[in-house]
Amino acid sequence: MKIVVNNAHLIDPANGVDEVTNLYITDDCISHIGTEALDHFGADQVIEAEQRLLIPGLIDLSVYLREPGQEYKAKIATESEAAVSAGITQLCCMPEPDTTIDSMPTVDLIHKISSQQGKARINVIGAMSKELQGKQLTNMGGLKHAGCIAVTNQRQAFTSTYTLRMAMDYAATYDLLAFLHPIDKELTGRGVVHEGAIATRIGLPGIPAAAETVALAQIIHLAEELNIPVHICRLSSAKSVEKIRAAKKRGTRITADVAAHQLFLTEMDISDFNPLCHVQPPFRSQRDLDALRAGVADGTIDAICSDHQPHEIDAKLAPFQQTQPGISALETLLPLVMRLSEETAIPLNQLIASVTHNPAKIIRSLQGDLQIGNQADFTLFDKKDHWQLAIAEFISQGKNTPFAGWSFNGRTAMTFVAGKCVFDRSVK
Repeated sequence: MKIVVNNAHLIDPANGVDEVTNLYITDDCISHIGTEALDHFGADQVIEAEQRLLIPGLIDLSVYLREPGQEYKAKIATESEAAVSAGITQLCCMPEPDTTIDSMPTVDLIHKISSQQGKARINVIGAMSKELQGKQLTNMGGLKHAGCIAVTNQRQAFTSTYTLRMAMDYAATYDLLAFLHPIDKELTGRGVVHEGAIATRIGLPGIPAAAETVALAQIIHLAEELNIPVHICRLSSAKSVEKIRAAKKRGTRITADVAAHQLFLTEMDISDFNPLCHVQPPFRSQRDLDALRAGVADGTIDAICSDHQPHEIDAKLAPFQQTQPGISALETLLPLVMRLSEETAIPLNQLIASVTHNPAKIIRSLQGDLQIGNQADFTLFDKKDHWQLAIAEFISQGKNTPFAGWSFNGRTAMTFVAGKCVFDRSVK
């Protein structure tokens, strides 16, 4: 199968390309990039892409697929379809207490189900401890053998700092990157929102920024002592950005990400008890949001992810503090990144790198760029498609998003994985 995409505005941050050109695909790989016509190419399909961006397929570092174990919330099939509809060609499946990826058979099952879908590539992140209880470490060597690309204890606490240190050291032994969430459970307590004026006014228990920064400082010091790489998940506070920035200047082998929704919403958005804004870590102050954006701008924060957590309707119908945290966010990741380019001075190619090339480097993926010879994972983004987010149009099984009614400029028109079109918005 030979495909040519003509006159696309191709942005490939990894290779410094930002120009209108043509992309040629032979079978599953990129065979040529250039404006000259290849008369001998003999394309089976020609795609005219004027006024469309052509960018590498997005790589999402944090997705909760819920399967196996929580199929009433979501399934791999529905979330894979939602991912490619939003230009995401590769996603990292996170473990959680009800879907503990702590054994080789579970990893094998996820790979088997995902391969049957033929949509987004799915990377599995294994659990660092049995059932994520923070006590007994998993067989990380076995998880690596089964195909896990990293390990994490998700948002669950280790029973001691010693156990955390052993887990980090053990992961490094098998060349598995540790994805660590900086959360001090003692300081978090029963909090559900950012500790501040809004929490006091509406009477909800707060979570201080120190619950993140104290845990982050601990992780940084352990990483430096062990001299191992770590990835910090879901930053939310200004002081955390400062700590990451300082650690990088010292040469600490550390990377970090932020959820896209943390770059747009603050504690003010929960002032009417909107359960759709119940997330962990919580939305913090405007100052924190500004610092997160600055961290993305100067490269302190390497990647932007969705932190996709689909829920059934009932999960968000109780009083705020009794609802389950999380946002269904696959389908808003790229639109929010594009909106960020409109609202800030951050160059578009840098933002695209934060959802393509940078996460690819973090997980050592062969995708994330449009290098000739690489498998053709890319998305065509229609800049002229102005739309308003409607819950009824969500493909994800989870409809829990606070962005309903938001207007966006442009959205995914087509998505290709390994040279195969896995989503085409024009086909109903």
